[in-house]
Amino acid sequence: MLTYQAECVVAAGNRLGEGPVWDERLGELFWVDIEERKLQRFRPRDGRVAVHGFDQKIGCAVPAEDGSWILGLADGFYRFDPDTEQTGLIVHTDEPDADNRVNDGKCDPEGRFWAGTISAKWTRNASLYMLEAGGKLTRKLTDVICSNGLAWTADGRTMYYIDTGERIVWAFDFDPETGAIANRRVAIEYPADEPGDPDGMCIDAEGKLWIGHWGGRQAGRWDPVTGRKLASVPIPVENVTSCAFGGEHFDELYITTAGGGSGQNTGKQPLAGGLFRVKVDVPGLPVQRARV
Repeated sequence: MLTYQAECVVAAGNRLGEGPVWDERLGELFWVDIEERKLQRFRPRDGRVAVHGFDQKIGCAVPAEDGSWILGLADGFYRFDPDTEQTGLIVHTDEPDADNRVNDGKCDPEGRFWAGTISAKWTRNASLYMLEAGGKLTRKLTDVICSNGLAWTADGRTMYYIDTGERIVWAFDFDPETGAIANRRVAIEYPADEPGDPDGMCIDAEGKLWIGHWGGRQAGRWDPVTGRKLASVPIPVENVTSCAFGGEHFDELYITTAGGGSGQNTGKQPLAGGLFRVKVDVPGLPVQRARV
């Protein structure tokens, strides 16, 4: 199995770093710290890091076609203008438990924003939503424990989805025109001896999935057709949360982690909560911008 070596590019100390996304227009990597309620941005060409703060926990963020950003805040979906720092509600989620919050999210090939929630009680009462133009919100899945990674194949015909509570990556037939999903099936099931649980993910140009291993100290490259792990990027942090392709040629994998700000991690995991980067052999696909 192939092993890569990553470097820490921002010792951010995030309590729960998540949701990396590359904005190719700006040449910047955006990611969130859910617990600290902030959207962060890293500019590789000069090392600049900027931060936007919010009143609620922020689970995910994606760039929109009009230059704004669509955010998944704890209770729903918002539009954010990074220039004016103005945030406006698009629509609230409709969760059976008010303590559930929005977690990971991404855009499908047509620019619809998909994001799910995490159960506050770690039971099957969370959801996966799809947000369309005009603020139309549709619940696509129920009985979710912890809605997490999403990815679509280059042809837009297959969607991959992670519910971390199940240790499974699911595959669905996907209709790009309507956003309909069907034929749910197991793509990857983490073996009992595989360290960690599947968290956030992204997809490369060969259709392979890169997945953050929560509790597993690595990001792994998996084949969703065979279910086998093909490569690993060891990270000196226990909780590896997600990854995204960036750089001019989309051949740099950025990896987010959690656990910063904890006294026990100061000595044992000094880079906990840091943002890591590794050069990989197969590039990824550009991010789809939101059209909502």
